[in-house]
Amino acid sequence: MITEFTTAKDLHKIDPVFGQASFDNHEQIVFCHDKDTGLKAIIGVHNTVLGPALGGTRMWKYENEWEALNDVLRLSRGMTYKSAISGLNLGGGKAVIIGDAKTDKTPEMIQSFGRYINSLSGKYITAEDVGTTTPDMDLIREVTPYVTGISESKGGSGNPSPVTAYGVYMGMKAAAKYKFGSENLAGKRILVQGTGHVGETLVKHLSDEGAVITISDISQSRMEEVAKKYGATIYEGDDLYTADVDIYAPCALGATINDDTVYRIQAKVVAGAANNQLANEQVHGQILRDRGIAYAPDFLINAGGIINVYGEIVNYGKEEAMKKTENIFNTTLEIFDLADSRNLTTTQAAMAIAEKRIEDRKKENAK
Repeated sequence: MITEFTTAKDLHKIDPVFGQASFDNHEQIVFCHDKDTGLKAIIGVHNTVLGPALGGTRMWKYENEWEALNDVLRLSRGMTYKSAISGLNLGGGKAVIIGDAKTDKTPEMIQSFGRYINSLSGKYITAEDVGTTTPDMDLIREVTPYVTGISESKGGSGNPSPVTAYGVYMGMKAAAKYKFGSENLAGKRILVQGTGHVGETLVKHLSDEGAVITISDISQSRMEEVAKKYGATIYEGDDLYTADVDIYAPCALGATINDDTVYRIQAKVVAGAANNQLANEQVHGQILRDRGIAYAPDFLINAGGIINVYGEIVNYGKEEAMKKTENIFNTTLEIFDLADSRNLTTTQAAMAIAEKRIEDRKKENAK
């Protein structure tokens, strides 16, 4: 029953969670609340056919709880495809903590969240993401074994950001080879949107290769620091999507390619670290294809981080993680070839491979 407090703007929120487009057959959603520590969190487990759901915990000051739910569902689903396309025996999951990581986060809150993870008995394994850190993972490790990305001094693989950035770099080089005929990025004009841990490391790789780098970030001080360190230019225009560059690398939050921006993009390649870059995978992926813009699927090229932390589960080291991450170059080229041969978008091609792997495993498990 709709009460007098319900506004027209809120009507869509009355639909059950199962009816949300982003729900997409999730296996389980866990809402976590601890009044004493102020914890409000959501864990999304999308699919565990290939193995336990592994994905990071993001802490963000969401506008409302529905926005947080939609984010965790989209991110969790993306992790399923990321692990499947990368050949890992992992399912897809993700978690979000609602709050400002700079002002709201406390050790007590993080450990309270860790106890919720522990209650799932290994169905979901966490790692760091936006707003959480390696020390946070160390705190979670004190209350549950179902966490990766802990400090190397504690036997973990440490911060996965450098490996994530290396994978994005490999994917970008593959996309450049597909679009421009050469993987060499020297002289290529590249706009990196977002200069966090992954974005900065990507800028370093690009700088070392001689690319002409422009950066954008919500933090002016952060941009100035990165620009000075790597000789990058700070973007000062009014509309970065219309920037005259060869490659656009979204490395901040998702959905930057949407109805408002997709026709303004001037770059010929989109390859970045952000999750869920396409606000609508089918619509915006097709528009990019129709416009002749090569899109390297985000869940493929940003998989270096999960490849790195997966090593803590199956016990391989940093060298093996980097080797597996380097192979993102070859997989990206395969995706472009498959998309062309079947007249698909690159996202559709990558998802087809991932879904086949999941279906094959499902059939094996049913025997």
